Amino acid sequence: MRVFVTDGHWRKTLAVVRSLGRRGLRVTVGESTGIATSFFSKYCSQRVIYPSPIRDPDGFLQRLRWEVTTGYRAIFPMEEETLLLLARHRELFDPLVFLPIAPYEKIQFVRDKERLLKFAMENGIPCPRTYFFKTPDEVKTSRVSLPAVIKPRVSSGAFGIRYVTEAQDLLPAYLAVHQKYPLPLVQERIPPEGDSLGVSALFGEDSKVKAAFVHRRLREYPISGGPSTLRESVSHPQVLELGLSLLKALDWFGVAMVEFKMDPKDNTPKLMEVNPRFWGSLQLAIFSGVDFPYLIYRMAKGESFNPVLTYEVGRRCRWLLPGDLFHFLKNPNRFRLSPHFFDFFHENTCYDIISRQDPWPVLGRVLTLLTFLYDRDMRRFLAPR
Repeated sequence: MRVFVTDGHWRKTLAVVRSLGRRGLRVTVGESTGIATSFFSKYCSQRVIYPSPIRDPDGFLQRLRWEVTTGYRAIFPMEEETLLLLARHRELFDPLVFLPIAPYEKIQFVRDKERLLKFAMENGIPCPRTYFFKTPDEVKTSRVSLPAVIKPRVSSGAFGIRYVTEAQDLLPAYLAVHQKYPLPLVQERIPPEGDSLGVSALFGEDSKVKAAFVHRRLREYPISGGPSTLRESVSHPQVLELGLSLLKALDWFGVAMVEFKMDPKDNTPKLMEVNPRFWGSLQLAIFSGVDFPYLIYRMAKGESFNPVLTYEVGRRCRWLLPGDLFHFLKNPNRFRLSPHFFDFFHENTCYDIISRQDPWPVLGRVLTLLTFLYDRDMRRFLAPR
């Protein structure tokens, strides 16, 4: 009845802690600092401060392996650094605990947007027009369709993304990104009025679908493109089929979220990326009836169950502090948002962090801001995007 959840700072971690804790499981939360949002949840039964997986990966692995030898059913790696470490060294954990993640090579494959997009195109998945330059010199003579977006091959959280509307700005913008993220992609920019849709899925070891869920972004921050701050559950069979078919072609295992952008020019969903781990909007899926963490726990126990493919449509989840607040402050149309920013108590809306039943993580979230003052791992998120 014990599970270990890494990366206690993040709201998706809190979603896992609450999901499993409410069902009576003993949830241990780990983080590299003494202050973390999920440490304040009443469903956190034990707190573990481990070495930084970024600055001391060997120390992190040793501490985590020692911990799971005391008896755990499953590990939930929540962030990219912990996911990659556990995938690369899963032989340390496989005999001891259930680890619901894809193989390391496959995770690295989908993180590389060039390799992923080429694979998707070969498998009939619609993608934006993409330019794969082998050298910066090729950009000088290219005829790129504008407006365009420059994306690092490997990155997350909107880091390194640049938008270009004028031809004379393309090469300088490309070189600026290339300096930090070598040989980025250049893509046509899908008009912003197109819906952003995510297909979240869980696959078993036989690459059969265990659960699936689709959501639509309503607001995000940064407002030019970033994590969602308000989203809702939707039914979209076309996008669902595309997302699942791509993951099946990849022979996927564990969770992943496939992001699409609807292109209003031809009303076709275009692939943006694949997130090979738990996603920031996890709480919405749980609120809508697809409890991914608990389904993984059932897999860890060896239970069989019918695929969970139905859920409540029209439910919303909000990242108010600070995400949606920042969106409100930065959006010039802030008083004409739909849904309205000040609609705080809609019966079909839940919150990533705020909860009457589990209120203290709000304090934990506020105190977490202090870690940006002293923790190098956290300060990297303050870097300009």
